[in-house]
Amino acid sequence: MIKRSNTVESVENLHGGKGIVDLSRKLTKEDQIAGLDMFAEVSIPVGGSIGFHSHDKDAEAYYIVEGTGNFQDDEGEHAVSKGDLCIITRGGSHGLINTGDEPLKIIAVVWS
Repeated sequence: MIKRSNTVESVENLHGGKGIVDLSRKLTKEDQIAGLDMFAEVSIPVGGSIGFHSHDKDAEAYYIVEGTGNFQDDEGEHAVSKGDLCIITRGGSHGLINTGDEPLKIIAVVWS
């Protein structure tokens, strides 16, 4: 299967974060890929963030493609940059802040 999507959704204050985050969902639950709820490219503007939120029924991973930031989880804050993988297990909480001087670009994958 090949799926192409160039649709970008601009979300203001995602999960209570700051700024407008651009979200391009490549796969969603509706695609019916067993266990995969979302696969998306995400761009967080300079000074922007994805607010701290919990994952009670699923898990998520952020792969940092470009930029720098602070990943927040139940253990505290961690500096992240290109090549880092941030994992949020089921029941955990997390957020992400762009601390750099360019957009922070990530791949976000949510699974149940």
